[in-house]
Amino acid sequence: MRVLVATTAGAGHFAGLLPFARACARAGHEVRVAAPASFARTVESAGFVHEPLSDADPAALGAVFGRIPELSMQEADDLIVREVFGQLDRDASLPGMRRVHDDWRPDVVLREPAELASYVVATDRGVPTVQTNIGLSVLDDRLLPLLRASVEEVGSSSDGLLTAPRWTTVPPSFDVASGTRTGPVTAVREPGSDQALQPSLPEWWADDADRPLVYATFGSVAAGIGLFPAFYDRVLAQLADVPARVLLTLGEAGDPTDLGPVPSNVHVERWWPQREVLPHAAVVVGHGGFGTTQAALAAGVPQVVLPLFSFDQFVNAERVAAVGVGLALLDGTAPARRTGDVVPRGPMATDRLARAVGAVLERAEHADRAQALAREIDTLPVVDVCVGWLPALCA
Repeated sequence: MRVLVATTAGAGHFAGLLPFARACARAGHEVRVAAPASFARTVESAGFVHEPLSDADPAALGAVFGRIPELSMQEADDLIVREVFGQLDRDASLPGMRRVHDDWRPDVVLREPAELASYVVATDRGVPTVQTNIGLSVLDDRLLPLLRASVEEVGSSSDGLLTAPRWTTVPPSFDVASGTRTGPVTAVREPGSDQALQPSLPEWWADDADRPLVYATFGSVAAGIGLFPAFYDRVLAQLADVPARVLLTLGEAGDPTDLGPVPSNVHVERWWPQREVLPHAAVVVGHGGFGTTQAALAAGVPQVVLPLFSFDQFVNAERVAAVGVGLALLDGTAPARRTGDVVPRGPMATDRLARAVGAVLERAEHADRAQALAREIDTLPVVDVCVGWLPALCA
């Protein structure tokens, strides 16, 4: 079968699709990824053939993003969904998406919720679609009216947004049941999500080898949107006196040499494979991004979540706290807080980071709950089970 994977040019969005794309490839299906031309390197580095689509006009995007500092978190997210994903990205991608369907004729489309051009073209041509997750179902449902309006604006039926199957790696006890969607929901896990292998880390902390490890990462985006280096310096100042080793990763946009003095218990890298770090980590400090949050859940590592700039990060942080797998650092004003307030020093809740990390290290209940949730994930079927349903879906 020919499986078309469709994504916007967001690393976190593509990450939600990758387990399913790889499962299709393992099963012998031909997989291609339709994504904006600017995303070619990411797609190809993941090992897939890239079908390039046009990128949205940078000037038009700039005009939208220029309005964000004056908006609340929720208003900003609605604006991005409505005008970036729902208009600019959709319209830029539609001609290329039609070309891919004409030339390659996919049998099925796997898409992430923010990518709409593939849904429009597939629906118009009778090609079945599957939605994979980039976050909790409650987020999809809150934004669903905006997504439906975008699809209907170009003359397509939006019913499939409700009825298409949804494949997710969010475990049921962490996800938020909503009932808005009527299509089947299947929760699965990635192969190896039990973290059976525990490769050694380099001896970055020769004098502190017996101390617990705190893994701090704020994803691939934060350092490139004005939060670097001031916010990261604040994080380092907080972690300097924590009785632990700290590995801080910055993402490619962050240069370690631009940071202030690095505490002796901290090692900084632009990037390090999470699968090599998590088996050794006692606590994960993150921003509530989908990839890191899910990886920590699967590894059974408790979290301290400091959401930064997107509504879904706040929802993920609240879920981490609600299910007991860690603590959420909220400053009491989100999502009403203006998005511009997080740049460049980050939220004021950063000042409570050391106390929160210390609390998670000292109290066993968060680690116990995280390990219990990891055991729940281990009971889920492996993602490859979904691939077996494709022939029936396409019949």
